[in-house]
Amino acid sequence: MQELQIIQAKLKAPKGQYNSFGGFKYRSLEDIFEAVKPLLAETQTTLVVGDEIELIGDRYYVCATATLTNQKGEQVRNVAYARETLEKAKMDDAQLTGSASTYARKYALNGLFC
Repeated sequence: MQELQIIQAKLKAPKGQYNSFGGFKYRSLEDIFEAVKPLLAETQTTLVVGDEIELIGDRYYVCATATLTNQKGEQVRNVAYARETLEKAKMDDAQLTGSASTYARKYALNGLFC
């Protein structure tokens, strides 16, 4: 898909966030979305990101899928998994799932857009 090549060549999503607890820079899911939106408009493509919960063994995983569709209906898809932690300080169950969802979605997009 030629549109994907254009997006991959032009997309810039620098690690502009800083995690002071862990001492590292990172890019957020929102950073990636904001950087890709103008390129989606330019290439007349649509990006849909979603996820499902899967039980693998005795652990739950979030399976995120990023799908890029062009005007001809051609699609390119990438999938990424993230496991929910058993517990994390100061987070309830919904926040744990949300954190795993964000992580999986980020890596599905990273895989799709290089």
